[in-house]
Amino acid sequence: MAFVKDMLRMWAHSWKRFISIAMITLLGVAVLTGIYAGCRDAFRSTDRFFDAQGLHDVQVLSTAGLSNGDIAALRKVNGVAKVQAERSQEVTFDLDGRKSATMQEIGTNGIDQPYLQEGRMPKKAGEIAVTRKFIRDSGKRIGSRLTVTPESASSDTSDTNDTNGADGTNETNGTDEAPSFPTKLTIVGVVLDPQNLSNPDGYSAMTSFRSTATTDYTFFAPSDGVTGTLYTSATLLVKGTAAESTFDESYENTVKQVTDRIDGTVKTDRQKARRQELLDAGNKKIVDARAEADKKFADAQSQIDANRQQFNQQVDQIVSMQAGAAAAGAATNGANAGAAAAAGATTPQLDETTRETMRETIIAASPELTQAKQQLDQAQSQLNEQKASTEQTLKTKENELKTSIPQVRWYVQDRQSLGGFSALKSDLDSIQSLGNAFPIVFLLVAVMMSLTAMARMVEEDRSLIGTYVGLGYGRLAVASRYLLFALLACLIGGGLGLIAGFLGIPAFLLVVLQGMYVMPGLRLEYDWLYGSLGIALFVVGVLAATIYACVQEMRQTPAALMRPKAPRAGSRILLERIRPVWNRMGFLGKVTARNIFRFKSRLIMTVGGVAGCTALIVCGLAINDTVADLGIKQYRDIYQYDLMVVSDDSDASAMRTKVASDGRVTSSLDVRIESGDLTVAGSGDGDSGKAGSSGSESIQLVAVPEKHLSDLGEMVTLQPVSSGILGTSGVGKTGSLKLDDDGVIVAQSAASALGVKAGSKVRLTNGDGVQATAKVSAVNRNLIGSDVYVSETYYAKLFDSKDAKNTKNSKSSEDSEALTWNAMLAKLSGSDTSQTDYAESLEEDSSVMKAVSCAHMADSFKFDLMGAVVALIVALAGGLALVVLFTLANTNVSERVREMATLKVLGFFDREVHHYVNREMMILTVMGVILGLPLGRLVGGMLTMALNMPSLYFEVEVKPLSYVIAAVATMAFALLVQLFVNPVLDRIDPISSLKSVE
Repeated sequence: MAFVKDMLRMWAHSWKRFISIAMITLLGVAVLTGIYAGCRDAFRSTDRFFDAQGLHDVQVLSTAGLSNGDIAALRKVNGVAKVQAERSQEVTFDLDGRKSATMQEIGTNGIDQPYLQEGRMPKKAGEIAVTRKFIRDSGKRIGSRLTVTPESASSDTSDTNDTNGADGTNETNGTDEAPSFPTKLTIVGVVLDPQNLSNPDGYSAMTSFRSTATTDYTFFAPSDGVTGTLYTSATLLVKGTAAESTFDESYENTVKQVTDRIDGTVKTDRQKARRQELLDAGNKKIVDARAEADKKFADAQSQIDANRQQFNQQVDQIVSMQAGAAAAGAATNGANAGAAAAAGATTPQLDETTRETMRETIIAASPELTQAKQQLDQAQSQLNEQKASTEQTLKTKENELKTSIPQVRWYVQDRQSLGGFSALKSDLDSIQSLGNAFPIVFLLVAVMMSLTAMARMVEEDRSLIGTYVGLGYGRLAVASRYLLFALLACLIGGGLGLIAGFLGIPAFLLVVLQGMYVMPGLRLEYDWLYGSLGIALFVVGVLAATIYACVQEMRQTPAALMRPKAPRAGSRILLERIRPVWNRMGFLGKVTARNIFRFKSRLIMTVGGVAGCTALIVCGLAINDTVADLGIKQYRDIYQYDLMVVSDDSDASAMRTKVASDGRVTSSLDVRIESGDLTVAGSGDGDSGKAGSSGSESIQLVAVPEKHLSDLGEMVTLQPVSSGILGTSGVGKTGSLKLDDDGVIVAQSAASALGVKAGSKVRLTNGDGVQATAKVSAVNRNLIGSDVYVSETYYAKLFDSKDAKNTKNSKSSEDSEALTWNAMLAKLSGSDTSQTDYAESLEEDSSVMKAVSCAHMADSFKFDLMGAVVALIVALAGGLALVVLFTLANTNVSERVREMATLKVLGFFDREVHHYVNREMMILTVMGVILGLPLGRLVGGMLTMALNMPSLYFEVEVKPLSYVIAAVATMAFALLVQLFVNPVLDRIDPISSLKSVE
């Protein structure tokens, strides 16, 4: 009992150490669990939402649409739980300029169901549900009406069918029709699209670089009123995925097994079958057209023949009459009157030559007969020409049928191909990577501080430990006094850390995340396993340091422990050997230098602890500076143009005319801009069509006219980059990079996220969904957005005529592969404000789809998610620095109580004692700051390398002011600690302190 009472008394006496260890553990556990818990809560809530709304696991697209036979084949794939055939159509409408939307049929099989936020779901033809983004932008509300216009050639499927002269076939009725939706619409509900959780009311709505949609809005309509038997896509749910988290690797492996099966057999067979269906449909139409033409020609020929027969009868009648009259006249002039009478009663027989001669004479003598004969001859000639022309056309169609119908291609995509899903996953993964890195620093600092505190605690009880061991107490029992002390401090601190880690920090992060994404059903959850392991990690670290301190002392005999510890032998420090410096130092300066450098363990612990805390502060500020400069670097330095204007293909010429007539442009470059995807090409066939299998990124595909490739460098700064270490990258000379016909230039933001470098093979998807494997000729410096530059020639080579010539982005002219330059990069005159106003005025023009001012983007760019995380990191790092300095200062004072008492006996005033002690701490703090500043830059570079976020590359930037802030903050914490330490120094009693034996 006495042993226990003494132990409790010792614990109460060491309450400062207890608080220090508890606080360090609290901060460490909070950091370890907080960011993880916030991301995990977001992961779980979105996973539950995806399961509830039936977000598809796999989506199948085809360049020729999908038929009932395709859907039936997909249902037979092993591992597929559900298949839903979907129909959609792109439409346009007027909303302060021409806007586009995707009319999406609400599936009846429970897949990709929109989440109702307001109103009701549409049920009748003409009713639609819209997203909150549309409500915000349009000012409309439930009950408002809207008229839309279907886009001509709105899909690859309809384009192909129209060109081939066949609508395609399926296996039941022989004819497929493209989807068609009602055009007069009524809004009855507001919904959330499960494929895109972006918050239109949050700050992310202002960051256009994160936009992943190919159209402005999505309208959801019921099946009622939708016509067409051809499907735009097929969505699949995979068996067993509902029980797994969509963000886990196990989910990806399960889905990959099904996509591999589809790629292996079904895809190839159905591609061939679908093309054969189109060929058969084309042949059938040609056969039907020939039969119909033959029937029409036969009817026309019959009509002509009947008319000619009637005409000939009329002429023959006249011929007969004239021949009879001539015969009667000849008989009258003869002698035999009976013969004359007989001749008058009978038509004379004429030979064919005479009859034909008489026909021609009669026709020539009659204008009416001449005209009738000419009309008959002309009709026959025209009919013959039509027959020959039609036959030649049909033969040409037969010959061109196989070449005019491209090879059908399937694209099998998983959730990674959804821009909204991949953006959310990448954001959370990047923040979680910070949560995985920072606790390591906190753990190291906790171990160092615990070792310092517990070593001093054990050393203070050296004589008592010897007494207990001499009395027969076991070393383990004696050591348990300190182990239980450290354990209790860790458990209390860890428990409080769990509260902060699973409630405080996640609540803070989720508020910021909800500014970016809509997450229905979001709630905070506790993870017993992770929380317990988090505390256990710090318990193990602190207990290991405590055991080490106990072993170092208790390996001596009891007699040695009960004797006072011999003072350290005097020794010279390195500074003493530098005579010009040492000789000019005062007495107190020399004492301070000896105290600092002789006690190397204290030097290492103090400098290391301060350096770690300073490095964390610098690291947080480095991330903040990096994010703050992204907009300026991208839109001021990399983008040299001031304005980007994009139009629909049909309005491209009108858009250029409009911009040119305004007189604001000083120079411009016409380009083609498409929204697409870049996927790291797998080891198999480049046309495998499997998006997202090795990483996918939404891109902006920029095609440049062949004659103006050199002008690209005047609009965009082209600088080749190569991967560096610790967040750095080698940037080549400006202008040393040229776009050519040997490959594409990929933006650094996309290349970094996917691990792409010069010479890599990637799979590109253009705006029509056509995929091709391309070579990366270079990686260009780019921080925001994922631009991929391609020459006109290389674009045509990638997306050849068989795939591209019938798409909506190509002209139906003699050169079917010519690109429509639907965008313009321009330099403007005037101030930034006037350029922004001009871009806004352009968007009101009906020929302009989007106008972006670089000046406006540079001024308005912000990234609050990272700013919030940085603020959290800096606050926690500051708290850690305060605890570390407090622990080290108190340990320093407890080690030197007799020294301080001696100084007081020698006549030092309290202020002089304060200065004597605090000067050493300030010097050690300065040394730690000097070491921590470059270390923070190093750690910041390493962390930013891990932040592979969609359309963003973090080019590490640390402003001089950030170094100053970190240094000043650390020094301020040191001064604050002095306010707590000085009263302790004042309370030292010289008499009692000098009596005690250390």
